Amino acid sequence: MKSKIHEIQNKNSIIILSKKLLSLFLLVVLFASCSEYQKALKTEDVAVKFEMATKLYDTGKYNDAIRLIEQIAPAYRGKPQAEKLFYMFSQSYYKTKQYYLAAYQFESFVSGYPKSEKVEEAAYLGAKCFSMLSPVYSLDQIDTFKAIDKLQAFIDTYPNSTYLPEANKSLKELNEKIEKKVYENAKGYHTILDYKSAMVALDNFIADFPGTQFKEDALFYKYDSAYQIAINSVAAKMEERLNIAATAYNGLIKFKPDTKHKKIADEMMVRIETDLKNFTK
Repeated sequence: MKSKIHEIQNKNSIIILSKKLLSLFLLVVLFASCSEYQKALKTEDVAVKFEMATKLYDTGKYNDAIRLIEQIAPAYRGKPQAEKLFYMFSQSYYKTKQYYLAAYQFESFVSGYPKSEKVEEAAYLGAKCFSMLSPVYSLDQIDTFKAIDKLQAFIDTYPNSTYLPEANKSLKELNEKIEKKVYENAKGYHTILDYKSAMVALDNFIADFPGTQFKEDALFYKYDSAYQIAINSVAAKMEERLNIAATAYNGLIKFKPDTKHKKIADEMMVRIETDLKNFTK
């Protein structure tokens, strides 16, 4: 029994010692690596910086790689190693989510190395950077429009690309974001009870996005805006406006007979028909 306990204790001691030695080894490697990196930063030898930057890039230390590449980029322009250097530069910015800088570097790479085997990938990632910068629909959509333009240009240039499914998916999502932005802006007039502006904005939205997923709601809010204008109108303009509201109702029902708004839409239509009868008497 004692020998077994002793054997277990020995094994535990060996394990603990192994862990300590491993930790010590890792610390030594880390210190050596840091020391090597610091030396590379301080040296005037661009070849040493290039080699260290490559090593850092390959091990996923992109921020450190960027710092070195920034130092030597001007010296390598036009040289045979430049293609690899600027590809790493672009990717390092991308991997660290610095998308504005990555987009710029990818576009520079595409224009600078049009025959590179990496040019298609760089063109796609450059476009994708803008899609990564695209904000939520409620904010300014400048970067979204840029992303749409860049992705469409990529699709037109590389119609057989392996990145095409992903590019088309991103393009669809970005267009839907713009669509939602325009719809919410148009609906916003209805929300603040500016019914005349709502009718114009919703009409424009439906015309600009005929296949929109928001068409049913847009038609309803257009109808409700017309209804609110009509029932609150002066007598001299009420009949005309009631007919406009009735037309808006017919547009909604024609588009979707079983609309989710049918109950309230029908109730409003009863009021419209009742009021119109008063004008025929």
